[in-house]
Amino acid sequence: MSIPALALVAFLPILVALVLMVGMRWPSTKAMPLAWLVCALSALLVWQLPVGYIAALSLQGIIVAIGVLIIVFGAIIILYTLKYSGGMETIQYGMQNISRDKRIQAIIIGYMFAAFIEGAAGFGTPAALAAPLLLALGFPPLAAAVICLVFNSFCVSFGAVGTPILIGLKFLAPLVKEAADAATPGLNFTDFASFAKVMGQWVSLMHLGMIFILPIFMLGFLTRFYGQNKSWSEGFAAWKFCVFAAVAFAVPYVGLAWLMGPEFPSLIGGLLGLGIIVAGAKAGFCMPETVWDFGPQDRWDPEWTGSIQCDTSCQFKEHMSQFRAWLPYVIIGLILVATRVPALGLKAWLSAQKIGFTDLLGYKGVSASIDYLYLPGTIPFTLVAILTIFLHGMSGDAVKKAWTESFAKMKAPTIALFAAVALVSIFRGSGVADAALNPNNYPSMPLAMAKAVAAFAGNAWPFLASYVGGLGAFITGSNTVSNLLFAEFQWGVAQTLALPRQIIVAAQVAGGAMGNMVCIHNIVAACAVTGLIGREGLILRRTFWPFVLYGVVVGIVAGLMSFVFLPHLF
Repeated sequence: MSIPALALVAFLPILVALVLMVGMRWPSTKAMPLAWLVCALSALLVWQLPVGYIAALSLQGIIVAIGVLIIVFGAIIILYTLKYSGGMETIQYGMQNISRDKRIQAIIIGYMFAAFIEGAAGFGTPAALAAPLLLALGFPPLAAAVICLVFNSFCVSFGAVGTPILIGLKFLAPLVKEAADAATPGLNFTDFASFAKVMGQWVSLMHLGMIFILPIFMLGFLTRFYGQNKSWSEGFAAWKFCVFAAVAFAVPYVGLAWLMGPEFPSLIGGLLGLGIIVAGAKAGFCMPETVWDFGPQDRWDPEWTGSIQCDTSCQFKEHMSQFRAWLPYVIIGLILVATRVPALGLKAWLSAQKIGFTDLLGYKGVSASIDYLYLPGTIPFTLVAILTIFLHGMSGDAVKKAWTESFAKMKAPTIALFAAVALVSIFRGSGVADAALNPNNYPSMPLAMAKAVAAFAGNAWPFLASYVGGLGAFITGSNTVSNLLFAEFQWGVAQTLALPRQIIVAAQVAGGAMGNMVCIHNIVAACAVTGLIGREGLILRRTFWPFVLYGVVVGIVAGLMSFVFLPHLF
């Protein structure tokens, strides 16, 4: 079978997921298992892989998914522990008393607070926390949802302490080792750990332009579509505060990405940036001359609220000091530093604690492992959730509610992730160099797609690569799963076209992050917390253009990196 035909067959599972989840609005819990089935049948009927080998690859994917789920659970348990301890409401209380200007509130809460939450927890939590807070401060529900979705982008590549890179690119490890062992010219990494750090470095630079552009653009968007005067200039008038916020976030964000790796940029950048701009806002630094608001609710367009009325009567209460409320996040940051800096000695010991599965179902090389202590879901998230019980003096009933609700929230992501990562494992294992397993010697599914796309796109690919990452996030609702799905494809395209592999894969990671603003999963979640169920299409139309703009900027940066700034590396 020809490469273009193989590429079409390989694309079928993705097409099935796209049609079912976007066109027919199936939940991922139903769509992804069916997409896995289509992938398995393609592997069986076209690639002619043995049934046992397909089963082994699927089991390998499930084991990898368990590692992701440990992180998801850790993120959820710390979130619900803070919810039922009163810590989260205390944090929200502090947020709502900083400024009356809705533009400033959008930056502090939607841009910076949400970036910090993304760095600490990821997996859709920023919209779940920030959007209701904006709603309570008097934002129209539609505006609150759009703001939180669009701002949940540049921080996502480093979400849940680097999961989209450390876990999402995990399947590239053999290719990275192969390239490093072959001393491929221009590759500035020696193993997967150094490759992950390089990814974080390039990704931070790809996001850097939009870190500055996005807040100014979105404030203009806010005042143009939701203001009384329908004016872009009213939003742009707060540009000084936007630049101040961008610098406060970008300096630690880029610095940590280059110096320490992908775990810290959003978490520490968001935490430091939040403290800096809150202090600046209280001191009046870079604040606009006038205070801007949405105007009386009776003059709002009915579509801003849909079938509900915006209730601004909600008043958050302070259940403890701000220090005690923020202390769990401070401890998380300190533990992460202690366990991720090699010189301190804990990193090597924790990462050596594994549950390994070798040669699954007897197939040599089909292996997986779970780093049960090094995964951030265990240490620090779950550990800090337990410590918070005592730090916040939680009652037994509150603890029970937090843990019960956290386990209940795991059902849907477990089903979807098992199917999605099993699909990815079949994808990558389909090109095994063994005549008994791959009798036609076909390339793997992602490599077949890569060859077909490379022949079509040519050297324009750096300008387009991020949109593939965005498509992956749009389908799966996750930057991590998008990277699992398409990283090998991007590597293959780069290798075929003799483009810098780390730059193209970095564009994939950046694209998966920007895809969060248009992915159906996140839009539905934002609608759920703002009372806009049924308005998903309207929100998608609002977030589509920032998504396109983001891709253009990332594409230009990736193109310049590939062809102008870094020619000596490749």
